[in-house]
Amino acid sequence: MLKKLLILFIAIAPIAAMAQDKFAYINTQEIFALMPEVPGIETQLSEKQEQISKNGQALIDEFNKKNEEFQATASTASESLKADQQKQLEQINERYQLFAQNSQKEFQDLQQKLLAPVNKKISDAIKLVADTSGYTYVFDVSAMYSPLVYINQTTAKNITTDVKTKLGIK
Repeated sequence: MLKKLLILFIAIAPIAAMAQDKFAYINTQEIFALMPEVPGIETQLSEKQEQISKNGQALIDEFNKKNEEFQATASTASESLKADQQKQLEQINERYQLFAQNSQKEFQDLQQKLLAPVNKKISDAIKLVADTSGYTYVFDVSAMYSPLVYINQTTAKNITTDVKTKLGIK
């Protein structure tokens, strides 16, 4: 009998401990979209993307020009000239591949650099609201793979509005 009570206590203890925790949820995408810094960041990223596209197009144009020259002289050119032109085309292609790879990394680095302060600001506000209100867990309902599948509106509080207020946004 004592053994059964001990097993029951062990099984119920974690549930009882969780019952004392307070839960809240938030929609960080909603908050992020309203942050005043976001339009400026989007503009900077758009300008960077445009610059990358122009530079990439210049490499594509160079390749196309060389390829047209190669095609025009292919029937009359010597084998060594053909080999040289083929090598030039391969080099331009390699430069383009390297450019695309480096540009993608550069864009991602810029994006991360620009978004990090905004994300930290939101995170700090969430922490402040959660700590002030005594919430043990705050779930982000905007996360694509959120483990949260149901929210009982009576036992969990939506703190999105509270965090917006802390950030001074509407």
